[in-house]
Amino acid sequence: MKGVSLRQLRVFASVAKHLSFARAAEELHLTQPAVSMQIKELEAAVELPLFERAGRSVRLTMPGEYFLVYARRVLATMKEAGDAMAKLRKVQGGRITIGMVSTAKYFLPRLLARFRTQHPAVEMRLASGNREQLSRMLHDNEVDLAVMGRPPRELDTRAEPFAAHPLAVVASPEHPLAGRREIAPKDLGAEPFIVREPGSGTRAAMEHFFRDHRIAPAQIMEMSSNETIKQAVIANMGLAFLSLHTAALELAARELVVLDVVGLPLVRRWYIVNVQAKPLSPAAEAFRYFVLDQGERLLAEQFGKSVPVAQAPRDK
Repeated sequence: MKGVSLRQLRVFASVAKHLSFARAAEELHLTQPAVSMQIKELEAAVELPLFERAGRSVRLTMPGEYFLVYARRVLATMKEAGDAMAKLRKVQGGRITIGMVSTAKYFLPRLLARFRTQHPAVEMRLASGNREQLSRMLHDNEVDLAVMGRPPRELDTRAEPFAAHPLAVVASPEHPLAGRREIAPKDLGAEPFIVREPGSGTRAAMEHFFRDHRIAPAQIMEMSSNETIKQAVIANMGLAFLSLHTAALELAARELVVLDVVGLPLVRRWYIVNVQAKPLSPAAEAFRYFVLDQGERLLAEQFGKSVPVAQAPRDK
């Protein structure tokens, strides 16, 4: 069935509706030979006769009746897609509440600013929290959409990836491990770590990596702010496992360095998430489509070469 076109399906559906090549040609503003050619090419593609012809009389064959069901589904789906795109193009206003994990604040405002240039009448409100807090916001319908690194499994959501999300261990340039090549994960066990609070997606990713490599850091200091963690690491108080999007400016300024730990960066994904049972408004759908269409490119523009990505995106 390679090479079947929407044009052929439309012609086929019209002939099936009228059981007449001539009337289908009138409806589609085509010549009758053009209609006949489209049907001939379609029958060649499906390798079955779709119509029986006896003089001017036309009727569907059994394969034709079956194929008509699927042809109508495809055409209906394309119409729905066209209608959805038309709605997105005509979004005049509305209000969106967008939830974000705190790590996303380093890039999401830029996405919002770019979106506003296309939809200046849309009002936007931001809500921030860690992964657990954002999951509750989604559950309680406090946000329309959420941007996060690890979608909630406890909710029935639509979670769509839109960009790579690298995480790694960062250190002060003065740290003894800075500059070492191919550091074994077990060598991190003797180092103090400064970490996010429980409930944070970054904390969960770090603990997953530690479990995989049987690492138990000698000392852990909890902090709820990425900014505070970065300042503590810059002061050489310890190491941190962070989203590299969080530390892009400090990495570019050489205030922080990424340690060359075997198996890192751990590359996850950024997701745009919404609850399945809650229909999105046209404004929210427009923002969701914008993020899926342009998010990865805009993140690449913002972070460029300051954020290393060594592996293909993966999730566990």
